Amino acid sequence: MAMAGRIRSSVPRLTKALMSDSVSTQRLNVERALICPNFTDPQVVQSRNFASASSTKEPKIKVPVAMFGGSGNYASALYIAAAKAKTLEKVEAELLDLVAASQKSPTFSQFMKDLAVPADTRVKAMTQICDQAKFSEITKNFLVVLADNGRLRHVDTIAKRFSDLTMAHRGEVKAIVTTVIPLPAEEEKELKDTLQEILGKGKKVKLEQKIDPSILGGLVVEFGQKVFDMSIKTRAKQMERFLRDPINFDA
Repeated sequence: MAMAGRIRSSVPRLTKALMSDSVSTQRLNVERALICPNFTDPQVVQSRNFASASSTKEPKIKVPVAMFGGSGNYASALYIAAAKAKTLEKVEAELLDLVAASQKSPTFSQFMKDLAVPADTRVKAMTQICDQAKFSEITKNFLVVLADNGRLRHVDTIAKRFSDLTMAHRGEVKAIVTTVIPLPAEEEKELKDTLQEILGKGKKVKLEQKIDPSILGGLVVEFGQKVFDMSIKTRAKQMERFLRDPINFDA
């Protein structure tokens, strides 16, 4: 309810500089200036890449993993902005906090998904929420861009893609293990150690457990681009296909 109250309430106006512009110019400035506060030349940056602008003196930052699609582009732009500000971990934590808040509050979740809400209302509400949560300027400005562009409904996907980038930056590789019940601590450690041996030095396994009773038993491990399916469900299907295949006695 507190979150819903903050959403409904208004906040002070944006800066005088933004308010003095027309609505269309204001939104363009939000895209290219708020995420990249050092940006000064409006002729340099493209509207789809609001994090590409930087002075020639700044070190060039590249994303550790190529991202595609709208969510990937937003995550990549945010990564570059946060890396320049040296706030990768803080921005990641703040994004995940926002996603968690939306999952706990149906009202907040609906607000972010509802495109019928005017852009100005979304911007004002998100600005107030970020101020009260004391989010960093990078996170706040990024969420303002999403609010203004009607992309808040994709924030959970963007947060996941951003986490993939920060994990790659830290040399971490996510391994998702799916089981019927949670793995005991000893088995979890054994699996993690095995995957770590496969990776070798310089990389660190980050194990994530998922529960899915439909696999019936065993486990499924998603590791990098590979999937090791050792579930009872899959083995049962394989056995079923084997039994259905005709037997050639003449072979």
